[in-house]
Amino acid sequence: MEIFKIATSVINADDLSDSFQSGDEENGIYTNNIKNEINGNWISAPTSSSSIHEARLKAKAKRRLRKTSSRDSGRGDSLSDNGDVSRGTNGTVPPTSPKSKLLDRKSRAGKGRGLPKKGGAGGKGVWGPPGEVYDLEEVDVKDPNYDEAQESCVYATVVPPLEEGDFEKTITPIVQEYFEHGDTNEVAELLAELNLGSMSSGVPVLAVSLALEAKASHRELTSRLLTYLCGRVLSHKDVESSFDKLLRELPDLVLDTPGAAQLVGQFIARAVRDKILSKSYLDGYKGRVDCVHARAALDRAAVLLKMRMDGLRVDKVWGAGGGQRPVTQLVKEMTLLLKEYILSGDNQEAERCLRELEVPHFHHEFVYEAVVMVLESKGEKTLKMVLQLLKFLWVSSVITVDQMRRGYERVYMDIAEINIDVPRAYFILEHFVDKSFSAGFICENLRDLCPSRGRKRFVSEGDGGRFKLESY
Repeated sequence: MEIFKIATSVINADDLSDSFQSGDEENGIYTNNIKNEINGNWISAPTSSSSIHEARLKAKAKRRLRKTSSRDSGRGDSLSDNGDVSRGTNGTVPPTSPKSKLLDRKSRAGKGRGLPKKGGAGGKGVWGPPGEVYDLEEVDVKDPNYDEAQESCVYATVVPPLEEGDFEKTITPIVQEYFEHGDTNEVAELLAELNLGSMSSGVPVLAVSLALEAKASHRELTSRLLTYLCGRVLSHKDVESSFDKLLRELPDLVLDTPGAAQLVGQFIARAVRDKILSKSYLDGYKGRVDCVHARAALDRAAVLLKMRMDGLRVDKVWGAGGGQRPVTQLVKEMTLLLKEYILSGDNQEAERCLRELEVPHFHHEFVYEAVVMVLESKGEKTLKMVLQLLKFLWVSSVITVDQMRRGYERVYMDIAEINIDVPRAYFILEHFVDKSFSAGFICENLRDLCPSRGRKRFVSEGDGGRFKLESY
């Protein structure tokens, strides 16, 4: 009876244990000194339900401590005898790891210098540490996917051929920008990036067509561009094909540009002179041209190639455009323009010639030369004609207010030197400035700046014989 009671108490205690029963426990041999194990802790046989509950709480606190120890920065956590968790050795509670550090790549083992793992090359979407250069990967012959053709494979960038519908849209902006900057090398690089194919002969056709409607300086730039592109982007055969096409399209070009036939002839003559067209090009058309405009263009080219008089050269057929001309040459052309105007009196022709010079920033020189011509003239005719011309050019906005003012100011500055050769220069200038102000193309302020010559004279005897400067 006594043995049965002891076995019953032991069985009740074993129901609370997580461990397996030993061989002695299976045989039912127990004593009062036998100890039971609860969650890995050996305790004395419980005498009451409160002690069992206390053991469960200790085991639960231990399990919780194991789960949080990997995320906790404090490594000295332990469980006291009464079930409380104590952290640290000196009673201080070290701060736990904040939530934001869960994605941090720094080591948590307490080793190293706190640098990122793998030198910053770890983590999602990272291809390696900063600054790493990848070499060419060698082909593995033992790779199951190895292909012998890979070793002889050559990779190149393939540019699709330019479509005919996009040709004009692509080339036109390039030529128009070239008219602004004049850099032939840039145009060659842009055209080399395009796969022109059989449409390469269309580049000279489009460039010349745009130049026909532009200024003489743009035509000069076009001739230089064709010479530069030939041998780099275009072949001699492409240039010949382009001029053949221009001659065929002359009837349409004349509708927009009446002088297209003469201009195309000048382009042909310049191309032959620059050796991008053969000298026999014109001979191939003899007796085989039915179009009147094409015949006129070829005749113009033939005449220019045969001309050797008056120092005229084919390479100067367009002249030097705008600011590319030397200043001395511009001064001579403006002086010649004024002399021709004095003889003809044609304001329209003078305006056209001044516009063709393409130097609006240098029109103050024209005003200066006109006023100096008035000062050096003998009679009222030149004064009236120059006054009429300056007013006409000011009304038509060919000469701006700023250029007019600068021209007059330059005369004011040089009047002392002009007066050496023209004794009455001060008087004539003052008279001309008054007339200009009355005509309305100079302001009152500019008129008041007109200098007047001073003279020395004796004043009354009370002045002590001193010299006194006075104006007229």
